Amino acid sequence: MKSNGNSGHRDSAADRNEQANRGNPVNKDDQAQLKARMDLVKHKIMVLSGKGGVGKSTVAANIAVALAMEGKQVGILDVDFHGPSIPKLLHLEGQHLGVGENEMIPVEYVHGIKVMSLGFLMENPDSAVIWRGPLKIGVIKQLLSEVRWGELDYLVIDFPPGTGDEPLSVAQFLPNADGAVIVTTPQDLSLSDVRKSIDFCRKLNMKVIGVIENMSGMVCPHCGQVVDVFKKGGGQLMAGEMGVPFLGRIPLDPQIVEASDEGVPFVYHYNKSEAAKAFSKAVVPLLALEDGDTKPEATLTTLTKKEDDMKSIKIAVPVVNGLLSAHFGHCETFALVNVDTEAKTILNTEELPAPPHEPGLLPRWLHEKGADLIIAGGMGSRAQGLFEENGIRVIIGAPTDTPEAIVKSYLDGALVTGDNICDH
Repeated sequence: MKSNGNSGHRDSAADRNEQANRGNPVNKDDQAQLKARMDLVKHKIMVLSGKGGVGKSTVAANIAVALAMEGKQVGILDVDFHGPSIPKLLHLEGQHLGVGENEMIPVEYVHGIKVMSLGFLMENPDSAVIWRGPLKIGVIKQLLSEVRWGELDYLVIDFPPGTGDEPLSVAQFLPNADGAVIVTTPQDLSLSDVRKSIDFCRKLNMKVIGVIENMSGMVCPHCGQVVDVFKKGGGQLMAGEMGVPFLGRIPLDPQIVEASDEGVPFVYHYNKSEAAKAFSKAVVPLLALEDGDTKPEATLTTLTKKEDDMKSIKIAVPVVNGLLSAHFGHCETFALVNVDTEAKTILNTEELPAPPHEPGLLPRWLHEKGADLIIAGGMGSRAQGLFEENGIRVIIGAPTDTPEAIVKSYLDGALVTGDNICDH
């Protein structure tokens, strides 16, 4: 697999891989070895983007570090053959893999993160990799089955942009992968390409864990304020339109660039920054995967008998950019939706600016506004108790959608709720 520095030639092992992978990428023995390695990895997370230049590798690296900081055993696999960025981002350039008996030993990074990249196998990092699809498939198989990953809680896999051979091959080799995190920036051009990535996942029956909007505003190095250089909210709006979860916005922070150039983990060294906090929130749904056996199933939520007996009720929905906010305390406005419970119709909707987020204020404020029920994406247990004390029932785990669509689903008995992603 090691390049001789000449982009026009490949070694004999690579040629054998290409021949072996034509028509039948994994034979029975290979499949057994692949299964044995991957059975030791609890969760496989694919990090995709439809477009280059969105900071996908930076997101992948910081997700891996954030998971490791939570005490998880983590590996990161870089299969961007034509532009492997992970060695540079983690300051591992020039590192060499260990070699065991018929296996490769990955490079170890901070917090015990195991790192594998084609960049470690290139004698000359400036050499272009010119490979056809069959050869890529063979190498991907080797990276999954011949690397001594050991027991891992998470394997984060960083891909090149688009929906080509690399993500398709991994999806086929790992049909039980947990799903994909898709990275975009707020601009319309990037969002258009990301829609294709979501469609790609759906065609392969792969779960979309969520969308991260990277470079969502820029943090001023002088005052710390966020300036919307590339707009903001496009990723969340697109996620709502496509019916997939939104994991959060990562602002463009000069410290991220500095950390990336120095090869230090941003979320660790700058953990007080807004961007690091955003990364930490984005991995909450990934951490929830650890509770896979006990994780509550999505539930169908309908009117209670008490509400059904009332002629009308008022439902509060926290809103950001016209869609339900993932956490009620971070919303910009509240939609107060008056509904007729007999006719199961919406009477009217009033949108009010959210008051300052102070402890205990929102439950009292919504009680004064006459709210009977709040439907939210996520909410801490303490806040839920305060709402109940104020006579307001709480539904959490609602999907990202418009307030009217959420309320209509609730009235029709079709509102499906998932996990509380902000339980703290």
